[in-house]
Amino acid sequence: MASNPQFRQRARKMAKRKTFDDSADEDTDKEFSLEESPSGDEADQDDEDEYNEVRQEFEFFDPQPATDREGIARLLRQLFDSDASSFHLGAIADLVLSQPTLGSTIKTDGHQSDPHAFLTVLNLKEHKDLPVIRQLIEYIGAQAATTPNLLPLNHVLDPSSGNEVGLILTERLINIATELVPPMYDMLLEEVSWAIDDKEPYTFTHYLIMSRTYLAVPSTFNERTNRPNKKSKPNAKEGIEEGHSMYYFHPEDEVLQRHATLHGSFEHVKQPSEGASDAKSTFHDFGIKTRGHLILIEAARFEAAVKDLQSEFQDTSTTVDATVGQT
Repeated sequence: MASNPQFRQRARKMAKRKTFDDSADEDTDKEFSLEESPSGDEADQDDEDEYNEVRQEFEFFDPQPATDREGIARLLRQLFDSDASSFHLGAIADLVLSQPTLGSTIKTDGHQSDPHAFLTVLNLKEHKDLPVIRQLIEYIGAQAATTPNLLPLNHVLDPSSGNEVGLILTERLINIATELVPPMYDMLLEEVSWAIDDKEPYTFTHYLIMSRTYLAVPSTFNERTNRPNKKSKPNAKEGIEEGHSMYYFHPEDEVLQRHATLHGSFEHVKQPSEGASDAKSTFHDFGIKTRGHLILIEAARFEAAVKDLQSEFQDTSTTVDATVGQT
């Protein structure tokens, strides 16, 4: 039974646990410890004062169709930002959940709790007739057509090219450490390999990663309060637009781009309305202008990109336990 690929997937996912600790020499189970920085009056205390320590345990699971739809839709809304209203996010979440042995979620309170992060891959060619996939392809093509760095994407996505593109969708809450990302990509590689062994349609020629960046722009909050804007350090690698500095919501993107055929950021079609009270307008008020970001990696180079992620971010004290659990 253990030789069955789907059994191996479930054995790996149902109860595998990722834990961190700064005391790597201990023999006990390790946990990921987050230290809270001093704030307010605490910042004035002596340097010898210890920080408060918060320990949080993270678990990896398969996507759970019975419980994860709303949580994944929320993360998709965060990923697509101000353009999220252009898509039927519930339909995308349903498609993610229709392949529950492919991709991962991260949770903190068991398999029935809300996902704090997810990562999956969708076969754009296999699902090309679904309205939401057609919409995604059109959206990506439109952004590529107006962004010089991304212009070749339209050829890659052209049905006549014969390419099989896997669209990687991934997003996480801000409290999810980057060190948790490499295991998700590593598991995706393994699951795609098992799916191919089972003659499932995951033999990709390219992986296209949807992500986010942001520009440091003049703060409208500072303008309203007559506070001077602080100058930010320019990003010398890419993304400078009108003198603004570009930064990554997902630090792993800079590593993945080392292996990319192309990558680039683009303006969202819809911008937050002026005077709106939602978080997106608040971002802009404080000098943060969010943008979409795309990274195209040839399948032949994807494994090396994942290994590079592991070298860059995965702590040597990291352990992943893969034992069969109950769902």
